[in-house]
Amino acid sequence: MVSNLLEADVENVLDAAFAGDDQELFVVDPSAETIVSLVEAAIDRDDLPEMSMLVDERTLKDVMEDFLVASKAADLVADGVLDLRLLGETVDNALFVSPSRVVVLVSTDDRVAALASDDDEFVAEVFETHSDAFADAETYGLRTPAISRVRETMAAEIGEATREDFDAVLAAMDSARGADGEVDEVTVALLVAAKNDVLLYDISKWGEDVGIASKATFSRTKTRLEDLGIIDTEKVPIDVGRPRLRLKLGDERLNGLDAAELAAEVAEMMA
Repeated sequence: MVSNLLEADVENVLDAAFAGDDQELFVVDPSAETIVSLVEAAIDRDDLPEMSMLVDERTLKDVMEDFLVASKAADLVADGVLDLRLLGETVDNALFVSPSRVVVLVSTDDRVAALASDDDEFVAEVFETHSDAFADAETYGLRTPAISRVRETMAAEIGEATREDFDAVLAAMDSARGADGEVDEVTVALLVAAKNDVLLYDISKWGEDVGIASKATFSRTKTRLEDLGIIDTEKVPIDVGRPRLRLKLGDERLNGLDAAELAAEVAEMMA
């Protein structure tokens, strides 16, 4: 049987098309927007089938440049509910394929149209084809640390207040890509460290250990933020060696702002 689905978003298509007992779902050649939607849906729910994505390499790399998406995807991979592999050959349309149904996905600006089939013979053939393709595909290695590990280690090593600020600023942002004029995860870490008077050595060591970025990247970003007047530093003497630097907010406009206001103000200062 063939049916048409017209839904507001990809998550609604998942609900409409895969509300049965399927435990496995192949997602073939999804768009960047679809990948983000599926990651967000999977991180917030536990009733979706395990997803195996076959994705164009360039599309996947572009999506995973956003720390907000990549760190959530890393959590899903670690939990065994998401597997990312590289698509060898392009297909005509994005596909959702489960053991019981095949859905061809077509996205518009504000709606998602889908053509679904649950014909047993057809579905079995398509599922086997893409199961074989997935088994032969190269695994995509995510370098971004899982967001749960980032949160745990920041709370343990830097402090619960800094971790809460880190989460709040990330939640207030649409993306964390790190392009010029944009606020990335290193900037956010340094910003909330400055808000909580954390040592540069401590936050940069934590960041390198957890896999966010090297100490050198933290140092370069700190210098840029200093040049922009966003953060400041003060020397803290130690018993042996050079004094360490304590991070401070460098502009009085940043004092007392909530997370959304802080993220917006810093993005404007960096533009």
